[in-house]
Amino acid sequence: MQPVFIRLIDNIRKNLEETGWKGSYRDVQRWPDGTSPEAQYRFQKLQEEIAQASAEEVPGLRQALEQLPQPVPGYELLLQDGDRHITVDLWEVCYQICFLNYEEMQQTLGTPAIVDVGLLDDESGDVDWNQLDEKAKQIVSDIFSKLPKSDVPLADKSDE
Repeated sequence: MQPVFIRLIDNIRKNLEETGWKGSYRDVQRWPDGTSPEAQYRFQKLQEEIAQASAEEVPGLRQALEQLPQPVPGYELLLQDGDRHITVDLWEVCYQICFLNYEEMQQTLGTPAIVDVGLLDDESGDVDWNQLDEKAKQIVSDIFSKLPKSDVPLADKSDE
């Protein structure tokens, strides 16, 4: 997934340079559906306690932590243009690049993933950087083409 993420970030950078939108990134935690705020809070507190705990206390704290719902790390692109804010889940975009049928997988529970083997070199099996870059470029371009048009011309944004 690392090569996909590298090309994704590079193509986002290129698109941001051509628009009036400003972008920043943030790490997030995705909780399983139905996870209560109390369970999320308890998870965070146990992690803090583990960081401060003695070696003897850690196993019991880890056991308590394992009993709680576990978040999945996420990474988001935050786009801003004036008072408009749009969030893009970058792992979701990576999956769109990696799989041929990602949207179908999202719509139909249990649909197996079909890896886009066109992103691999036929002879070596290594990543075909050109194909990967083209697909990432297309998907990122699609994202940016759906953004509302900037109110301020790009030339005027450089003064900010």
